[in-house]
Amino acid sequence: MLRGLEIRDMLIIDRLELAFQPGLNVLTGETGAGKSILLDSLGFVLGWRGRAELVRAGAAQGEVTAWFDLPAVHPARAVLEDAAFEPDDELILRRVNTTDGRKTAFVNDRRVSGELLRALSETLIELHGQHDDRGLLNPRGHRALLDAFAGLAPDIDATRQAWARLREARKAAEDAEARIAAVRAEEDYLRHAVAELDALAPEVGEEAALDSQRRLMQGAEKIRADIAKAADALGLQGAEAMLTDASRWLGGAADRTEGRLDEPLAAIERAMLELDTAQRGVEACLSALSFNPSDLEDCEERLFAIRALARKHDVLPDDLVKFADALRAKLDVLDSGVSDLSVLAGAVHTAEQTYDGLADALSAARKSAALQLDAAMASELAPLKMERAVFQTDVTAADPGPDGRDMVAFTVATNPGAPAGPLNKIASGGELSRFLLALKVCLSQAGAGGMTMIFDEIDRGVGGATAAAVGRRLADLAEGGQVLVVTHSPQVAALGSHHWRVEKRQEADATLSTVTPLVDADRIDEIARMLSGDTITDAARAAAKELMQG
Repeated sequence: MLRGLEIRDMLIIDRLELAFQPGLNVLTGETGAGKSILLDSLGFVLGWRGRAELVRAGAAQGEVTAWFDLPAVHPARAVLEDAAFEPDDELILRRVNTTDGRKTAFVNDRRVSGELLRALSETLIELHGQHDDRGLLNPRGHRALLDAFAGLAPDIDATRQAWARLREARKAAEDAEARIAAVRAEEDYLRHAVAELDALAPEVGEEAALDSQRRLMQGAEKIRADIAKAADALGLQGAEAMLTDASRWLGGAADRTEGRLDEPLAAIERAMLELDTAQRGVEACLSALSFNPSDLEDCEERLFAIRALARKHDVLPDDLVKFADALRAKLDVLDSGVSDLSVLAGAVHTAEQTYDGLADALSAARKSAALQLDAAMASELAPLKMERAVFQTDVTAADPGPDGRDMVAFTVATNPGAPAGPLNKIASGGELSRFLLALKVCLSQAGAGGMTMIFDEIDRGVGGATAAAVGRRLADLAEGGQVLVVTHSPQVAALGSHHWRVEKRQEADATLSTVTPLVDADRIDEIARMLSGDTITDAARAAAKELMQG
Protein backbone atom coordinates (compact mmCIF):
# COMPACT_ATOMS: atom_id res chain seq x y z
CA MET A 1 0.00 0.00 0.00
CA LEU A 2 1.22 3.50 -0.86
CA ARG A 3 1.65 5.36 2.41
CA GLY A 4 3.27 8.59 1.31
CA LEU A 5 4.57 10.70 -1.56
CA GLU A 6 7.06 13.57 -1.27
CA ILE A 7 7.74 15.79 -4.27
CA ARG A 8 10.41 18.47 -4.51
CA ASP A 9 10.92 20.85 -7.42
CA MET A 10 8.99 18.94 -10.05
CA LEU A 11 7.20 21.00 -12.76
CA ILE A 12 5.08 23.51 -10.78
CA ILE A 13 5.46 21.79 -7.38
CA ASP A 14 8.11 23.22 -5.07
CA ARG A 15 7.59 21.00 -2.04
CA LEU A 16 4.70 18.69 -1.34
CA GLU A 17 4.15 15.76 0.99
CA LEU A 18 1.06 13.54 0.94
CA ALA A 19 0.15 10.80 3.40
CA PHE A 20 -2.28 8.36 1.81
CA GLN A 21 -4.59 6.02 3.68
CA PRO A 22 -6.31 2.68 3.10
CA GLY A 23 -9.66 2.81 1.36
CA LEU A 24 -10.85 5.24 -1.32
CA ASN A 25 -8.54 8.28 -1.66
CA VAL A 26 -10.02 11.07 -3.80
CA LEU A 27 -8.13 13.92 -5.50
CA THR A 28 -10.18 16.75 -6.99
CA GLY A 29 -9.49 20.17 -8.42
CA GLU A 30 -10.06 22.35 -11.42
CA THR A 31 -8.67 21.39 -14.79
CA GLY A 32 -4.99 22.37 -14.96
CA ALA A 33 -4.58 22.54 -11.20
CA GLY A 34 -1.83 19.92 -11.27
CA LYS A 35 -3.56 16.59 -10.68
CA SER A 36 -1.75 15.02 -13.63
CA ILE A 37 1.55 16.32 -12.23
CA LEU A 38 1.02 14.18 -9.15
CA LEU A 39 0.61 11.10 -11.34
CA ASP A 40 3.61 12.11 -13.47
CA SER A 41 5.69 12.43 -10.31
CA LEU A 42 4.52 9.09 -8.99
CA GLY A 43 5.25 7.49 -12.37
CA PHE A 44 8.71 9.08 -12.31
CA VAL A 45 9.69 7.55 -8.98
CA LEU A 46 8.32 4.18 -10.18
CA GLY A 47 10.53 4.28 -13.25
CA TRP A 48 7.72 4.70 -15.77
CA ARG A 49 8.41 6.44 -19.03
CA GLY A 50 6.87 9.92 -19.09
CA ARG A 51 7.73 13.55 -19.64
CA ALA A 52 11.35 14.31 -20.49
CA GLU A 53 11.56 17.65 -18.63
CA LEU A 54 10.27 17.44 -15.07
CA VAL A 55 12.56 19.73 -13.05
CA ARG A 56 10.89 22.95 -11.86
CA ALA A 57 12.16 26.08 -13.55
CA GLY A 58 14.98 27.63 -11.53
CA ALA A 59 15.76 24.46 -9.54
CA ALA A 60 18.97 22.44 -9.91
CA GLN A 61 17.19 19.11 -9.62
CA GLY A 62 13.84 17.53 -8.90
CA GLU A 63 13.25 14.66 -6.50
CA VAL A 64 10.37 12.31 -5.70
CA THR A 65 10.17 9.88 -2.79
CA ALA A 66 7.44 7.28 -2.29
CA TRP A 67 7.11 4.83 0.56
CA PHE A 68 5.02 1.69 0.78
CA ASP A 69 3.94 -0.84 3.37
CA LEU A 70 4.93 -4.39 2.37
CA PRO A 71 2.92 -7.25 3.91
CA ALA A 72 4.81 -10.49 4.55
CA VAL A 73 3.56 -12.12 1.34
CA HIS A 74 3.80 -9.11 -0.98
CA PRO A 75 5.25 -10.00 -4.43
CA ALA A 76 7.62 -7.02 -4.25
CA ARG A 77 9.64 -8.99 -1.69
CA ALA A 78 10.61 -11.56 -4.33
CA VAL A 79 11.79 -8.76 -6.66
CA LEU A 80 13.88 -7.28 -3.85
CA GLU A 81 15.39 -10.65 -2.93
CA ASP A 82 16.39 -11.24 -6.55
CA ALA A 83 18.20 -7.89 -6.42
CA ALA A 84 20.07 -8.94 -3.22
CA PHE A 85 17.95 -6.78 -0.87
CA GLU A 86 16.69 -7.92 2.49
CA PRO A 87 13.00 -6.93 2.33
CA ASP A 88 11.60 -4.95 5.23
CA ASP A 89 8.04 -4.05 6.17
CA GLU A 90 8.61 -0.61 4.60
CA LEU A 91 9.88 0.09 1.10
CA ILE A 92 11.25 3.54 0.21
CA LEU A 93 11.77 4.53 -3.41
CA ARG A 94 13.59 7.75 -4.33
CA ARG A 95 14.51 9.15 -7.74
CA VAL A 96 16.35 12.34 -8.65
CA ASN A 97 16.26 14.18 -11.98
CA THR A 98 18.82 16.89 -12.82
CA THR A 99 18.34 19.70 -15.31
CA ASP A 100 20.64 17.98 -17.81
CA GLY A 101 18.36 14.93 -17.87
CA ARG A 102 20.38 12.57 -15.66
CA LYS A 103 18.23 10.34 -13.47
CA THR A 104 19.38 8.53 -10.33
CA ALA A 105 17.25 5.97 -8.48
CA PHE A 106 17.46 4.59 -4.94
CA VAL A 107 15.70 1.77 -3.11
CA ASN A 108 16.03 2.00 0.68
CA ASP A 109 18.95 4.43 0.12
CA ARG A 110 20.83 2.02 -2.17
CA ARG A 111 21.39 3.13 -5.75
CA VAL A 112 19.56 0.97 -8.31
CA SER A 113 18.65 0.93 -11.99
CA GLY A 114 15.45 2.19 -13.53
CA GLU A 115 14.73 -1.42 -14.56
CA LEU A 116 14.50 -2.46 -10.91
CA LEU A 117 12.09 0.42 -10.18
CA ARG A 118 9.88 -0.70 -13.06
CA ALA A 119 9.99 -4.31 -11.87
CA LEU A 120 8.91 -3.19 -8.40
CA SER A 121 6.21 -0.93 -9.81
CA GLU A 122 4.57 -3.92 -11.51
CA THR A 123 3.91 -5.32 -8.03
CA LEU A 124 3.00 -2.04 -6.30
CA ILE A 125 0.76 0.11 -8.49
CA GLU A 126 -1.96 -0.39 -11.09
CA LEU A 127 -2.83 2.71 -13.12
CA HIS A 128 -6.11 2.73 -15.04
CA GLY A 129 -7.56 5.41 -17.22
CA GLN A 130 -9.27 5.98 -20.54
CA HIS A 131 -5.94 5.66 -22.32
CA ASP A 132 -4.56 2.87 -20.16
CA ASP A 133 -2.25 0.58 -22.12
CA ARG A 134 -0.55 -1.10 -19.17
CA GLY A 135 -3.13 -3.81 -18.55
CA LEU A 136 -6.83 -3.94 -19.31
CA LEU A 137 -6.63 -2.27 -22.72
CA ASN A 138 -3.60 -4.20 -23.89
CA PRO A 139 -4.77 -7.37 -25.72
CA ARG A 140 -1.45 -9.05 -24.99
CA GLY A 141 -2.32 -9.02 -21.29
CA HIS A 142 -5.87 -10.38 -21.55
CA ARG A 143 -4.82 -14.00 -21.17
CA ALA A 144 -2.96 -13.22 -17.95
CA LEU A 145 -6.02 -11.38 -16.62
CA LEU A 146 -8.30 -14.31 -17.41
CA ASP A 147 -5.83 -16.70 -15.79
CA ALA A 148 -5.75 -14.55 -12.66
CA PHE A 149 -9.55 -14.44 -12.58
CA ALA A 150 -9.68 -18.26 -12.82
CA GLY A 151 -6.84 -18.86 -10.34
CA LEU A 152 -4.88 -20.91 -12.87
CA ALA A 153 -1.39 -20.14 -11.54
CA PRO A 154 -0.66 -23.79 -10.49
CA ASP A 155 -1.89 -25.09 -13.87
CA ILE A 156 0.26 -22.56 -15.71
CA ASP A 157 3.33 -23.46 -13.65
CA ALA A 158 2.84 -27.14 -14.52
CA THR A 159 2.37 -26.27 -18.20
CA ARG A 160 5.51 -24.12 -18.22
CA GLN A 161 7.53 -26.93 -16.68
CA ALA A 162 6.18 -29.39 -19.26
CA TRP A 163 7.01 -26.92 -22.06
CA ALA A 164 10.56 -26.54 -20.72
CA ARG A 165 11.00 -30.34 -20.63
CA LEU A 166 9.60 -30.61 -24.17
CA ARG A 167 12.01 -27.98 -25.45
CA GLU A 168 14.92 -29.73 -23.75
CA ALA A 169 13.89 -33.09 -25.25
CA ARG A 170 13.53 -31.58 -28.72
CA LYS A 171 16.87 -29.81 -28.45
CA ALA A 172 18.60 -33.01 -27.35
CA ALA A 173 17.12 -34.88 -30.33
CA GLU A 174 18.00 -32.06 -32.74
CA ASP A 175 21.55 -31.86 -31.39
CA ALA A 176 21.98 -35.62 -31.75
CA GLU A 177 20.67 -35.53 -35.32
CA ALA A 178 23.03 -32.66 -36.12
CA ARG A 179 26.01 -34.53 -34.66
CA ILE A 180 25.16 -37.67 -36.61
CA ALA A 181 24.64 -35.70 -39.82
CA ALA A 182 28.01 -33.99 -39.36
CA VAL A 183 29.75 -37.35 -38.80
CA ARG A 184 27.94 -38.96 -41.70
CA ALA A 185 29.18 -36.19 -43.98
CA GLU A 186 32.80 -37.15 -43.18
CA GLU A 187 32.27 -40.88 -42.62
CA ASP A 188 34.53 -41.99 -45.52
CA TYR A 189 37.36 -39.81 -44.32
CA LEU A 190 36.96 -40.98 -40.69
CA ARG A 191 36.98 -44.66 -41.55
CA HIS A 192 40.00 -44.28 -43.87
CA ALA A 193 41.92 -42.22 -41.31
CA VAL A 194 41.19 -44.62 -38.45
CA ALA A 195 42.24 -47.61 -40.60
CA GLU A 196 45.47 -45.83 -41.52
CA LEU A 197 46.21 -44.97 -37.90
CA ASP A 198 45.35 -48.46 -36.71
CA ALA A 199 47.63 -50.00 -39.36
CA LEU A 200 50.58 -47.88 -38.26
CA ALA A 201 49.66 -48.08 -34.53
CA PRO A 202 51.98 -45.30 -33.33
CA GLU A 203 52.78 -45.05 -29.63
CA VAL A 204 53.39 -42.04 -27.42
CA GLY A 205 57.13 -41.30 -27.32
CA GLU A 206 57.90 -43.64 -30.21
CA GLU A 207 58.98 -40.89 -32.63
CA ALA A 208 61.66 -39.61 -30.24
CA ALA A 209 62.91 -43.14 -29.57
CA LEU A 210 63.14 -43.96 -33.28
CA ASP A 211 64.95 -40.69 -33.98
CA SER A 212 67.52 -41.48 -31.29
CA GLN A 213 67.95 -45.04 -32.57
CA ARG A 214 68.40 -43.81 -36.15
CA ARG A 215 71.09 -41.30 -35.21
CA LEU A 216 72.86 -43.98 -33.18
CA MET A 217 72.89 -46.43 -36.08
CA GLN A 218 74.00 -43.76 -38.56
CA GLY A 219 77.20 -43.11 -36.56
CA ALA A 220 77.65 -46.69 -35.38
CA GLU A 221 80.53 -47.76 -37.72
CA LYS A 222 82.92 -45.09 -36.56
CA ILE A 223 81.85 -45.37 -32.97
CA ARG A 224 82.14 -49.18 -33.01
CA ALA A 225 85.72 -49.07 -34.36
CA ASP A 226 86.86 -46.82 -31.52
CA ILE A 227 85.02 -48.90 -28.94
CA ALA A 228 86.57 -52.11 -30.35
CA LYS A 229 90.07 -50.62 -29.99
CA ALA A 230 89.21 -49.73 -26.43
CA ALA A 231 88.01 -53.30 -25.84
CA ASP A 232 91.35 -54.66 -27.12
CA ALA A 233 93.23 -52.24 -24.89
CA LEU A 234 91.30 -53.51 -21.90
CA GLY A 235 91.48 -57.23 -22.77
CA LEU A 236 94.03 -60.06 -22.63
CA GLN A 237 96.27 -58.23 -25.08
CA GLY A 238 96.25 -55.06 -23.06
CA ALA A 239 95.51 -53.86 -19.56
CA GLU A 240 94.14 -57.16 -18.26
CA ALA A 241 97.35 -59.03 -19.24
CA MET A 242 99.62 -56.42 -17.72
CA LEU A 243 97.66 -56.28 -14.47
CA THR A 244 97.71 -60.08 -14.29
CA ASP A 245 101.49 -60.18 -14.81
CA ALA A 246 102.05 -57.44 -12.27
CA SER A 247 99.94 -59.26 -9.69
CA ARG A 248 101.82 -62.54 -10.30
CA TRP A 249 105.26 -60.91 -10.06
CA LEU A 250 104.44 -58.97 -6.90
CA GLY A 251 102.78 -61.98 -5.28
CA GLY A 252 105.99 -64.03 -5.68
CA ALA A 253 108.00 -61.33 -4.00
CA ALA A 254 105.55 -60.43 -1.23
CA ASP A 255 106.75 -63.05 1.26
CA ARG A 256 110.20 -61.45 1.34
CA THR A 257 109.09 -57.80 1.73
CA GLU A 258 107.79 -57.89 5.28
CA GLY A 259 104.24 -56.88 4.15
CA ARG A 260 105.31 -53.87 2.17
CA LEU A 261 103.53 -55.20 -0.96
CA ASP A 262 100.20 -56.07 0.70
CA GLU A 263 98.57 -52.72 -0.04
CA PRO A 264 99.77 -52.53 -3.66
CA LEU A 265 98.50 -56.06 -4.26
CA ALA A 266 95.07 -55.13 -2.80
CA ALA A 267 94.90 -52.05 -5.04
CA ILE A 268 95.75 -54.17 -8.09
CA GLU A 269 92.91 -56.58 -7.15
CA ARG A 270 90.45 -53.69 -6.92
CA ALA A 271 91.65 -52.34 -10.24
CA MET A 272 91.08 -55.72 -11.85
CA LEU A 273 87.49 -55.77 -10.52
CA GLU A 274 86.80 -52.28 -11.98
CA LEU A 275 88.50 -53.34 -15.20
CA ASP A 276 86.12 -56.28 -15.42
CA THR A 277 83.14 -53.92 -15.04
CA ALA A 278 84.49 -51.68 -17.77
CA GLN A 279 85.04 -54.65 -20.05
CA ARG A 280 81.46 -55.88 -19.65
CA GLY A 281 80.05 -52.39 -20.38
CA VAL A 282 82.19 -51.99 -23.49
CA GLU A 283 81.21 -55.45 -24.74
CA ALA A 284 77.49 -54.63 -24.17
CA CYS A 285 77.88 -51.43 -26.16
CA LEU A 286 79.61 -53.31 -28.97
CA SER A 287 76.73 -55.80 -28.99
CA ALA A 288 74.18 -52.98 -29.19
CA LEU A 289 76.03 -51.42 -32.09
CA SER A 290 75.99 -54.64 -33.98
CA PHE A 291 73.00 -54.43 -36.36
CA ASN A 292 71.91 -55.62 -39.71
CA PRO A 293 71.99 -52.86 -42.37
CA SER A 294 68.28 -53.49 -42.95
CA ASP A 295 67.58 -52.42 -39.32
CA LEU A 296 68.47 -48.82 -40.21
CA GLU A 297 66.13 -48.92 -43.20
CA ASP A 298 63.29 -50.32 -41.07
CA CYS A 299 63.87 -47.66 -38.38
CA GLU A 300 63.90 -44.82 -40.90
CA GLU A 301 60.85 -46.14 -42.72
CA ARG A 302 58.72 -46.21 -39.54
CA LEU A 303 60.07 -42.89 -38.30
CA PHE A 304 59.24 -41.18 -41.59
CA ALA A 305 55.79 -42.85 -41.71
CA ILE A 306 54.92 -41.50 -38.24
CA ARG A 307 56.11 -38.01 -39.12
CA ALA A 308 54.23 -38.02 -42.42
CA LEU A 309 50.99 -39.07 -40.74
CA ALA A 310 51.41 -36.34 -38.11
CA ARG A 311 51.90 -33.72 -40.82
CA LYS A 312 48.90 -35.04 -42.74
CA HIS A 313 46.59 -34.55 -39.78
CA ASP A 314 48.38 -31.42 -38.51
CA VAL A 315 49.15 -32.85 -35.08
CA LEU A 316 52.31 -33.63 -33.15
CA PRO A 317 53.60 -37.21 -33.51
CA ASP A 318 52.92 -37.89 -29.82
CA ASP A 319 49.29 -36.70 -30.31
CA LEU A 320 48.48 -39.28 -32.99
CA VAL A 321 47.15 -41.74 -30.41
CA LYS A 322 44.82 -39.13 -28.91
CA PHE A 323 43.79 -38.02 -32.41
CA ALA A 324 42.91 -41.59 -33.37
CA ASP A 325 40.79 -41.95 -30.21
CA ALA A 326 38.89 -38.76 -31.13
CA LEU A 327 38.15 -40.08 -34.61
CA ARG A 328 36.94 -43.38 -33.18
CA ALA A 329 34.65 -41.45 -30.80
CA LYS A 330 33.07 -39.72 -33.80
CA LEU A 331 32.51 -43.03 -35.49
CA ASP A 332 30.97 -44.36 -32.28
CA VAL A 333 28.41 -41.50 -32.48
CA LEU A 334 27.50 -42.67 -35.96
CA ASP A 335 27.49 -46.37 -35.15
CA SER A 336 25.39 -45.95 -32.00
CA GLY A 337 23.36 -43.01 -33.34
CA VAL A 338 20.34 -44.97 -34.56
CA SER A 339 19.61 -46.42 -31.14
CA ASP A 340 20.28 -43.06 -29.43
CA LEU A 341 17.90 -41.28 -31.79
CA SER A 342 15.23 -43.83 -31.03
CA VAL A 343 15.57 -43.18 -27.30
CA LEU A 344 15.55 -39.40 -27.79
CA ALA A 345 12.52 -39.59 -30.09
CA GLY A 346 10.72 -41.54 -27.38
CA ALA A 347 11.56 -38.84 -24.84
CA VAL A 348 10.20 -36.17 -27.21
CA HIS A 349 6.98 -38.15 -27.71
CA THR A 350 6.50 -38.55 -23.95
CA ALA A 351 7.15 -34.84 -23.35
CA GLU A 352 4.71 -33.91 -26.12
CA GLN A 353 1.98 -36.09 -24.61
CA THR A 354 2.51 -34.54 -21.18
CA TYR A 355 2.45 -31.00 -22.56
CA ASP A 356 -0.57 -31.69 -24.77
CA GLY A 357 -2.51 -33.04 -21.81
CA LEU A 358 -1.74 -30.04 -19.63
CA ALA A 359 -2.34 -27.55 -22.46
CA ASP A 360 -5.70 -29.16 -23.28
CA ALA A 361 -6.74 -29.00 -19.63
CA LEU A 362 -5.62 -25.37 -19.45
CA SER A 363 -7.62 -24.51 -22.57
CA ALA A 364 -10.72 -26.14 -21.11
CA ALA A 365 -10.25 -24.25 -17.83
CA ARG A 366 -9.84 -20.97 -19.69
CA LYS A 367 -12.97 -21.49 -21.75
CA SER A 368 -14.94 -22.32 -18.61
CA ALA A 369 -13.49 -19.27 -16.83
CA ALA A 370 -14.32 -17.10 -19.85
CA LEU A 371 -18.01 -17.94 -19.44
CA GLN A 372 -17.82 -17.15 -15.73
CA LEU A 373 -16.08 -13.83 -16.38
CA ASP A 374 -18.67 -12.89 -19.01
CA ALA A 375 -21.46 -13.62 -16.53
CA ALA A 376 -19.70 -11.63 -13.79
CA MET A 377 -19.23 -8.71 -16.18
CA ALA A 378 -22.90 -8.74 -17.09
CA SER A 379 -23.76 -8.44 -13.40
CA GLU A 380 -21.36 -5.54 -12.96
CA LEU A 381 -22.37 -3.63 -16.08
CA ALA A 382 -26.06 -3.45 -15.17
CA PRO A 383 -25.57 -1.13 -12.13
CA LEU A 384 -23.31 1.01 -14.33
CA LYS A 385 -26.25 1.68 -16.68
CA MET A 386 -24.83 -0.60 -19.38
CA GLU A 387 -27.27 -3.48 -19.07
CA ARG A 388 -27.66 -3.61 -22.87
CA ALA A 389 -23.92 -3.95 -23.50
CA VAL A 390 -22.37 -7.37 -24.07
CA PHE A 391 -18.87 -8.26 -22.86
CA GLN A 392 -17.38 -11.44 -24.27
CA THR A 393 -14.10 -13.24 -23.61
CA ASP A 394 -12.89 -15.02 -26.75
CA VAL A 395 -10.52 -17.95 -26.30
CA THR A 396 -9.02 -19.05 -29.60
CA ALA A 397 -6.19 -21.36 -30.68
CA ALA A 398 -2.65 -20.00 -30.82
CA ASP A 399 0.82 -21.38 -31.37
CA PRO A 400 1.98 -23.62 -28.50
CA GLY A 401 4.11 -21.93 -25.88
CA PRO A 402 5.02 -22.03 -22.19
CA ASP A 403 1.57 -20.69 -21.21
CA GLY A 404 -0.37 -23.13 -23.37
CA ARG A 405 -1.79 -22.62 -26.83
CA ASP A 406 -4.60 -20.13 -26.34
CA MET A 407 -5.15 -16.53 -27.37
CA VAL A 408 -7.51 -14.50 -25.20
CA ALA A 409 -9.19 -11.27 -26.26
CA PHE A 410 -11.86 -9.17 -24.56
CA THR A 411 -14.51 -7.95 -27.00
CA VAL A 412 -17.59 -5.79 -26.46
CA ALA A 413 -20.80 -4.86 -28.21
CA THR A 414 -22.35 -1.72 -26.77
CA ASN A 415 -25.83 -2.40 -28.14
CA PRO A 416 -27.76 -5.60 -28.93
CA GLY A 417 -27.23 -6.66 -32.51
CA ALA A 418 -24.17 -4.44 -32.95
CA PRO A 419 -20.98 -6.18 -34.02
CA ALA A 420 -18.52 -7.02 -31.29
CA GLY A 421 -14.98 -5.68 -31.44
CA PRO A 422 -11.88 -4.93 -29.36
CA LEU A 423 -12.54 -3.24 -26.05
CA ASN A 424 -10.51 -0.13 -26.84
CA LYS A 425 -12.01 0.40 -30.32
CA ILE A 426 -15.75 -0.18 -29.84
CA ALA A 427 -16.50 1.63 -26.59
CA SER A 428 -16.77 5.42 -26.28
CA GLY A 429 -14.84 7.28 -23.59
CA GLY A 430 -17.52 6.99 -20.92
CA GLU A 431 -18.40 3.42 -21.88
CA LEU A 432 -14.77 2.44 -21.86
CA SER A 433 -14.36 3.80 -18.35
CA ARG A 434 -17.24 1.71 -17.10
CA PHE A 435 -16.05 -1.43 -18.91
CA LEU A 436 -12.64 -1.01 -17.30
CA LEU A 437 -14.10 -0.47 -13.86
CA ALA A 438 -16.45 -3.45 -14.12
CA LEU A 439 -13.61 -5.67 -15.34
CA LYS A 440 -11.36 -4.52 -12.51
CA VAL A 441 -14.09 -5.23 -9.97
CA CYS A 442 -14.54 -8.75 -11.35
CA LEU A 443 -10.81 -9.45 -11.31
CA SER A 444 -10.43 -8.10 -7.79
CA GLN A 445 -13.30 -10.24 -6.53
CA ALA A 446 -11.47 -13.25 -7.94
CA GLY A 447 -8.37 -12.39 -5.96
CA ALA A 448 -6.50 -10.82 -8.86
CA GLY A 449 -6.01 -7.53 -7.04
CA GLY A 450 -3.78 -6.71 -4.07
CA MET A 451 -1.94 -3.64 -5.37
CA THR A 452 -2.69 0.04 -4.96
CA MET A 453 -5.05 0.97 -7.81
CA ILE A 454 -5.08 4.43 -9.35
CA PHE A 455 -7.96 5.55 -11.56
CA ASP A 456 -7.21 8.70 -13.55
CA GLU A 457 -10.50 10.40 -14.45
CA ILE A 458 -12.03 7.04 -15.25
CA ASP A 459 -15.45 8.62 -14.61
CA ARG A 460 -15.04 11.16 -17.43
CA GLY A 461 -18.05 11.33 -19.70
CA VAL A 462 -20.54 9.99 -17.16
CA GLY A 463 -22.74 11.80 -14.70
CA GLY A 464 -25.82 11.56 -12.52
CA ALA A 465 -26.90 8.09 -11.47
CA THR A 466 -24.20 6.49 -13.63
CA ALA A 467 -21.48 8.50 -11.92
CA ALA A 468 -22.93 7.48 -8.55
CA ALA A 469 -22.80 3.83 -9.64
CA VAL A 470 -19.17 4.31 -10.67
CA GLY A 471 -18.41 5.82 -7.27
CA ARG A 472 -20.03 2.92 -5.43
CA ARG A 473 -18.01 0.43 -7.47
CA LEU A 474 -14.82 2.31 -6.67
CA ALA A 475 -15.71 2.37 -3.00
CA ASP A 476 -16.40 -1.37 -3.06
CA LEU A 477 -13.11 -1.94 -4.84
CA ALA A 478 -11.30 0.01 -2.11
CA GLU A 479 -12.66 -2.13 0.73
CA GLY A 480 -9.78 -4.00 2.31
CA GLY A 481 -7.31 -2.28 -0.03
CA GLN A 482 -6.35 1.09 -1.41
CA VAL A 483 -7.70 3.02 -4.39
CA LEU A 484 -6.63 6.50 -5.54
CA VAL A 485 -9.06 8.35 -7.81
CA VAL A 486 -8.46 11.56 -9.74
CA THR A 487 -11.98 12.75 -10.49
CA HIS A 488 -14.17 15.64 -11.63
CA SER A 489 -17.33 13.82 -10.54
CA PRO A 490 -18.97 15.04 -7.31
CA GLN A 491 -20.81 11.71 -7.03
CA VAL A 492 -17.47 9.87 -6.94
CA ALA A 493 -15.77 12.41 -4.68
CA ALA A 494 -18.61 12.18 -2.16
CA LEU A 495 -17.91 8.47 -1.61
CA GLY A 496 -14.22 8.94 -0.80
CA SER A 497 -12.84 7.95 2.58
CA HIS A 498 -10.09 10.55 2.26
CA HIS A 499 -10.18 13.71 0.16
CA TRP A 500 -7.51 16.10 -1.19
CA ARG A 501 -8.00 19.26 -3.23
CA VAL A 502 -5.37 20.17 -5.85
CA GLU A 503 -5.14 23.85 -6.72
CA LYS A 504 -2.78 26.45 -8.14
CA ARG A 505 -1.50 29.53 -6.36
CA GLN A 506 0.48 32.49 -7.63
CA GLU A 507 3.64 33.47 -5.73
CA ALA A 508 5.67 36.37 -7.12
CA ASP A 509 6.53 35.33 -10.65
CA ALA A 510 5.92 31.61 -10.10
CA THR A 511 2.83 29.46 -10.39
CA LEU A 512 2.83 26.62 -7.89
CA SER A 513 0.55 23.66 -7.31
CA THR A 514 -0.55 22.68 -3.81
CA VAL A 515 -2.54 19.81 -2.37
CA THR A 516 -4.73 20.32 0.70
CA PRO A 517 -6.35 17.53 2.73
CA LEU A 518 -10.06 18.21 3.24
CA VAL A 519 -12.33 17.34 6.12
CA ASP A 520 -15.82 18.28 7.21
CA ALA A 521 -16.91 21.72 5.92
CA ASP A 522 -14.00 22.09 3.49
CA ARG A 523 -14.93 18.83 1.88
CA ILE A 524 -18.59 19.89 1.61
CA ASP A 525 -17.50 23.12 -0.07
CA GLU A 526 -15.28 21.28 -2.57
CA ILE A 527 -18.04 18.89 -3.60
CA ALA A 528 -20.46 21.86 -3.79
CA ARG A 529 -17.97 23.62 -6.09
CA MET A 530 -17.89 20.53 -8.29
CA LEU A 531 -21.69 20.64 -8.45
CA SER A 532 -22.28 24.34 -9.02
CA GLY A 533 -19.05 25.90 -10.26
CA ASP A 534 -17.19 28.89 -8.86
CA THR A 535 -20.17 30.24 -6.91
CA ILE A 536 -21.00 27.92 -4.06
CA THR A 537 -24.65 28.21 -3.04
CA ASP A 538 -26.46 26.86 -0.01
CA ALA A 539 -28.37 24.57 -2.36
CA ALA A 540 -25.07 23.21 -3.66
CA ARG A 541 -23.87 22.63 -0.10
CA ALA A 542 -27.09 20.82 0.72
CA ALA A 543 -26.73 18.66 -2.36
CA ALA A 544 -23.13 17.93 -1.41
CA LYS A 545 -24.18 16.83 2.08
CA GLU A 546 -26.85 14.61 0.59
CA LEU A 547 -24.31 12.98 -1.73
CA MET A 548 -21.90 12.39 1.15
CA GLN A 549 -24.64 10.81 3.25
CA GLY A 550 -25.42 8.43 0.39
